Amino acid sequence: MDSALMFIIALLASTLRLATPLIFAGLGGVFSEKSGVVNIGLEGMMIIGAFFGVYGTYITHKPVLGIVFAIVAGAVVASIHAFLSITMKADQVVSGTAINLFCTALASFLITRLFSVNGVKLGGQTNIVNTLSYNPPAFLTKIPYIGKLVEGINWFVILAIILVAVSHFVINKTPLGLRIRSVGEHPKAADTLGISVYGIRYLCVILSGAFAGLGGAALSVGIAGIYREGMVAGRGFIALAAMIFGNWKPVGTLLATLIFAFGESLQGFAQGFSFKLPTEVYYSIPYLLTMLALAGFVGKTTPPKEDGVPYEKGER
Repeated sequence: MDSALMFIIALLASTLRLATPLIFAGLGGVFSEKSGVVNIGLEGMMIIGAFFGVYGTYITHKPVLGIVFAIVAGAVVASIHAFLSITMKADQVVSGTAINLFCTALASFLITRLFSVNGVKLGGQTNIVNTLSYNPPAFLTKIPYIGKLVEGINWFVILAIILVAVSHFVINKTPLGLRIRSVGEHPKAADTLGISVYGIRYLCVILSGAFAGLGGAALSVGIAGIYREGMVAGRGFIALAAMIFGNWKPVGTLLATLIFAFGESLQGFAQGFSFKLPTEVYYSIPYLLTMLALAGFVGKTTPPKEDGVPYEKGER
């Protein structure tokens, strides 16, 4: 196989793997903000998901159960954000920021309490655990070119693509999706029609945490087999920017995450380029794109009308 084509396939596979945690968290952001609740706590929820994905795998020796731990942990943290933002009507940005700080500190604390080697408590990272095994169907691996791409991804990539399709269908083609969109655009009208604004928003925020927790597990259990402090490295914010970049739509979010992940993948392949640039240049691409997206330089995007606005039941 031509070396240039091999390089392209390897770069594409790497892009898909690195985009996967962003896709999960970005989808979580879509559901939360479609219902009218800003969730910048995705970073913290990814952190707690990454940690508990490893911890669940460590105590059960089953990566699949570790993933369940991650999803539940993300959902539990999201329920705190939901309570503060929806019931208590706290500032949603402040609540999300508090979630990020809390989860970072909690994961650091739990490492020292739950992990050790020969009785010595660890700090900064957990023990190494098994990642989720991936054995693609044999008939796919025999297909020229496609086989190499399939071998370079994992189950998280496949699940992410499936969930994008499911999320698109749910939001745009189902009664539940109509309710989600209605409470994010016109909560008063939705309330008048008997739709539980609080219930839908709680559901979507908790779902966003479950997605973000899954995104964290995709990093720790899907790729690294370990949790290290700082390993999420702002991906929750990148996912948030990808959601904006994708105009609060699942498919748009997918495309945006691929752009960000492509920039991150380039860093890993930079040493093989004939022309040399500092690796920091490639490493900064996803973050530069994030800043551009958040600064509004990516064209007109339209958030849900009541995104970030607390709703008082019964107000007119």
